[in-house]
Formats: sequence, C-alpha cells, structure tokens
Amino acid sequence: MPRIEIELTSSRDDGSWTWRAAGAREPRGTLDGSLLPTGAAVGDQLRAETEQFLDGLEITALLLPKAGSDQPDLLEILGSGRNEPQVITTLAKKGRSGRKGESPHSDDKPRGRRRDGKDGKGRRKERGERSQSTRSDGETGSSNKKKESSRRRSRKGATASPSTATEGPPKPKRLRPRRKHRKAALAALPEELHLIGQILARGGIPGLRDTVEAQNKAALEAGEPEIPTSLLVQLGERIYPSLRTADWHDRAEAALTGIAEVDLRDLRSVVVASDTAARSDETRELAGKLREELATRVDREHTEWMNEVRSTLDSGRIVRALRLSSRPPKAGAPLPPAELDRLAEAANASLTSQISQDRWATIIDAVALSPVHLRVVPEGLPAEPAEELLEVVRRVSMNVPDVASSFGIKPAPTRRSRRPRRPTAF
Repeated sequence: MPRIEIELTSSRDDGSWTWRAAGAREPRGTLDGSLLPTGAAVGDQLRAETEQFLDGLEITALLLPKAGSDQPDLLEILGSGRNEPQVITTLAKKGRSGRKGESPHSDDKPRGRRRDGKDGKGRRKERGERSQSTRSDGETGSSNKKKESSRRRSRKGATASPSTATEGPPKPKRLRPRRKHRKAALAALPEELHLIGQILARGGIPGLRDTVEAQNKAALEAGEPEIPTSLLVQLGERIYPSLRTADWHDRAEAALTGIAEVDLRDLRSVVVASDTAARSDETRELAGKLREELATRVDREHTEWMNEVRSTLDSGRIVRALRLSSRPPKAGAPLPPAELDRLAEAANASLTSQISQDRWATIIDAVALSPVHLRVVPEGLPAEPAEELLEVVRRVSMNVPDVASSFGIKPAPTRRSRRPRRPTAF
C-alpha cells in the first residue's frame, strides 16, 4: 500500500472530508471522516495509506505526521569504567636476537667480510645484477611470445576474413518508434480515464478486460463489490481508436525516418495498419507518402536481388543462389523464366554421386525452399546414403517429392509444435 502526505481541504455535512496531496493540486479526493484522528482540522497534513483502483485512489488509513526535534541526535560514550594509562610502552631486552647474556654482535669473526673475500654489500650487488639480467631475459622472452601470438592472431584473422565476408548481408534494422503522439493522446484524456488509457495503450481491449477481471477476482476474495466489466469495456472502446491512431502515427513517423534501412516487414505492417488507423488528414497524407517510399525501395531492392542471384550463379555458388531465390523483396515477383531455368540446371548438376553426403544435404535443403523445388532432378544419388542425409530428405519431402521418392521415402508433413498465440493490441 503506497503512503503519501495529504492535506485536509474541507469538511462536508455528511461527515466526509476532501483532501489533496500536500503541496500539490493532484491527486485529490474525499475520505471518510471516521479515519481522522481526534482534533483534525482543515489545513492539517497527515500521512495516508492508499489503494490504487481504476477509478482513482482510496484512502484506507491515516497517521499523524512524524514529530520533528530541534536537538541533534547524540551518542553517549560509556567506556570501560577502569582507570588505565593512556600510553603503554614496552622496551625490548638487550641481546634479544642472540643467546642469553650475549650481544647480537658477539661473534669473534668480523661481520663485514666473508670467506670468499666479498663483503655483504658486494654480494648483494652481484645478486642484484644477476636478478636484473634474469628479469631482462624473461621480459625479452615474454615480449617475443606476445609478438608471436599477435602474428598468429593476425594470420588467423586474415584467413577468416573471406568466410565472414560471405556470410551474407547484416540483419536489417527493426522499427523503434517513439511515444510522442501516444503520450499526447493520453494527456488529452480526462483525469479519471488516465489509468484506463494506459492499460489500453499497453494491451488494447483484451488487456483492459483481463485487468478488470483480475481486480474483480481480488475484490471478490476481499468481500468487496465488483466493477461492471461491460461498462468499462464500452468506455475503453470509445477512447481506444484515438490511442490506436496516435500509436500508428508514432510508428509511421519512425518508418518514414528510417525508410532506407528499416526491415521491410515492419514497413509493410505500418502501411497495412494505415487502412484503419489513419483517420485524420495528416495521418492520411503520411500514409500516402509512406506507400510511395516503400514502393520505391522495394523496386530498388528487387533489382539488386535479381542481379545478386545472377552473379552468384555466374560464380558457381549454387547454395547461395538457391537461398537468395527463396527470399524476393517484392511479393509475387519471382525470377524471370530464363533465370529459373539456369537455377534448376545448376541444382541438377550439383546433385551427383561424387559429392559428399553433407554437401548433398546442404543443397537439397536449399532446393526445398527455392522456386525450382519441383523442377530439380538429381544427376546421381549417393550409393549408401547415411541416416543424417535421409533425415534431411524426410524433413523436406513435401517440397521435393520426386527427390524423396528416388530415395524410397514417401512424402509426409513434419510435425510442428503448436504454440498458443499471444493476444495482440490491435
């Protein structure tokens, strides 16, 4: 339960009081006078515990404000209660490092020279030079290792660059609309409809219905009256078209801004939604401009797509050409008949008994989704097909029935996992 500071503004004859947020105009409302502490008056500020409902805030309890103190909070140091010296000094006994009764330097041998004729200072110097030379050798070796590893990485990157270059074009940019028009539409709603508008903006009419049902379930468990679902749904259906238009307006502006790089699927979805969402002159004009720009881009990408299919066929990259042919930018505009004949002949010539079975599976998988999947007749089959190849043929048997029959496989659809669709806002 959120807690806010409120100010009492007036009292009514029926025993209820009006309130508003302390120091602000909103939120405000009424409360039951039985919740007030004794001696409450207009202008008093209290702490209130609230519950959020669709029709606004409801105050469930009132508390007195915390009393302030002018004196600072102090901590009292008690101590141990014993009188002890503040500083304790302990001196080390003489001859601590040697035997009892002897001084640390009571040996007969002089401490400055050693048997080898070198004093300690010279020995330390020689040891330091040796360690420094060893360290320099180690640093040289480590630097050589680093250089060698960097050369290996550079050679590896040089050999890997052609493969990365042939992976295909990058994924297109997805549509990321702003919420300018949606926020303006929500702000234009009356205050009592703000919460309903936010629910509609997130989940549409189904989301509003689910929210009301969840609140009615909680009210039923608490023994409180339920909210009429049909009334709120009718109210939501009245304000939902304006929110839908505002949301489409945001998406259309973002699509027009990124018309050259946004995914075509997102652009098409915005254009299709304009038939029902574009209601004003401004949105209709925006929809018309978006259609023109989309048609221009689709024509350009369709031409580039056909040129790329031709170039990949010329270079002998049959798998790439087959996969490209299955993804035309313009729906209902396949390759010309001459290019389809070339594609089918190249696929037939690639499926022989001399290639590996992995290559066979890769090509037949690409053929299954291409526009020539019913025209492909392999020039040769593997002598002893492995189970992995047969599994691929079974999976695509409905798309290449003639190829599947040549392996003795009866075409059959594959099982697909059925997942429930999520409710959409539109």
